[in-house]
Amino acid sequence: MKTDIILSGVGGQGILSIAAVIGEAALKEGLYMKQSEVHGMSQRGGDVQSNLRLSDRPVASDLIPLGQASLIISLEPMESLRYLPYLREDGWLVTNTQPFVNIPNYPEMEKIMDELLRLPRRVLLNVEAVAREAGSPRTANIVMLGASAPFLGIEYGKIVEGVRSIFGRKGEDVVELNLKALKAGYDAAQIRQL
Repeated sequence: MKTDIILSGVGGQGILSIAAVIGEAALKEGLYMKQSEVHGMSQRGGDVQSNLRLSDRPVASDLIPLGQASLIISLEPMESLRYLPYLREDGWLVTNTQPFVNIPNYPEMEKIMDELLRLPRRVLLNVEAVAREAGSPRTANIVMLGASAPFLGIEYGKIVEGVRSIFGRKGEDVVELNLKALKAGYDAAQIRQL
C-alpha cells in the first residue's frame, strides 16, 4: 500500500491541520509516513502546500515526484491546478469549488472549472457551504478531509481517531463539531464522486 498526497491551498485555510489529522490516522493504522511542507507567505494568504507519503513499507523521501501523486486535496481551485502535473494518471483530485481570491489577476472561475471538469477522477465540492450546514464555516478544512477519506487508504475509524487526537485539547464540543464536519464531507463526496 502506498498513497502519495499533495495538500494545497492558501494560508489560513487549515491545510496543516488536515495534514496533522491524516498523519495521526496513518500512525494509528500502523503506516509509515513522511511529510514536507511549504508555507511561503502563508500568513498573508500565500500558497501553502504539503506532501504526505504513506506506505506499509519505509518511505525514503518526503517529496512526491511529478506524475506520482495518488491524490491531490485542495482547499482552493486555482491551487489545485498548480499541482495537477504531480497527479498520476489514475489519481484523484478532491477540491473546493470556491475561490480564495488573493491576487488581482485571479483567473476566471469558468476557465478553472473547465480545466477541473476535464479530469476523469475528481470530487468538486463547495466545502464552505457543507461546513455551514454542518454547523461552522471554520470546519471547511475538515469537510475537505471527509471528502478525501475514501482515497486515503486509511480506515475511516482511524481518521475519526485522528480528529479526536488533534482537536481533543480544544474540548469535546470542538471535537464533535469537527467529527460532524468530517462526516458531512464524507457523505457529500459520495454523492459527487464520478
